[in-house]
Amino acid sequence: MLGTDFSKGSPNWLDLGSPDTAAAAAFYTAVFGWDFRSAGPDAGGFGFFTLDGKRVAGLGPLTEEGASSAWMVYFQTPDADATAKATEQNGGTVRAEPFDAMDAGRLAQLTDPAGAEFAVWQPGSMKGVEKASENNALVWAELHVPDPQAALDFYGKLFGWRSQEMEAPGMTYRVLSTAEGDQEDASFGGIAELQEGGDHARWIPYFAVADADDLVARAQGNGGSVLMPAADIPDVGRIAWLTDPFGAPFAVLKPAPQE
Repeated sequence: MLGTDFSKGSPNWLDLGSPDTAAAAAFYTAVFGWDFRSAGPDAGGFGFFTLDGKRVAGLGPLTEEGASSAWMVYFQTPDADATAKATEQNGGTVRAEPFDAMDAGRLAQLTDPAGAEFAVWQPGSMKGVEKASENNALVWAELHVPDPQAALDFYGKLFGWRSQEMEAPGMTYRVLSTAEGDQEDASFGGIAELQEGGDHARWIPYFAVADADDLVARAQGNGGSVLMPAADIPDVGRIAWLTDPFGAPFAVLKPAPQE
């Protein structure tokens, strides 16, 4: 299960690029109960979403030409430069070369061979999110690609991820785990085949919620849209796919009770 005791390949951060950071902050505050605070005058408009005073995500203006609003999932690396190089060597691309975010850490913006964008975070003073796998915090990261096995091969070379297949309605789902520890305990996300009509390969963050239907109603009431209505997934929980008012997709999960 995704936590805050990060190891190589763990999702350890996520942030949102938005064309209107003030409106985006208002939306997520209303939907998840987050607070937003600026990172300061030298941060280029970037700031942090917090929950109970702890960082759960970041928010900043769009910085890449032609970019659309989206959530970016970051994975821990001990060496951002080496991971960027390995990305290129294995058929991916580097959208933003590694650079230091003051003393917080070092990051790189990358794209896998299928076109799914992701990033890596080499921790400095900021290790990553301070809440995970609890209500209104990141609980799962899911990749949708045309060729899941090719994606596994690519990310395996970068992070050493393990995977385990499970049957899901209409597909074979691959549960991802980091390289260390018990495989089930180290699971943090999954890979699914991009379904017909899916527009492009991408990572989708899932946030844990107490009531998926209530969350959907709040999102709609604050200008968001529903991509997939709330539905029960056996042995997983109740999930829904949404977008914020600027089209950034995300998902919510009310986990099924653990036996």
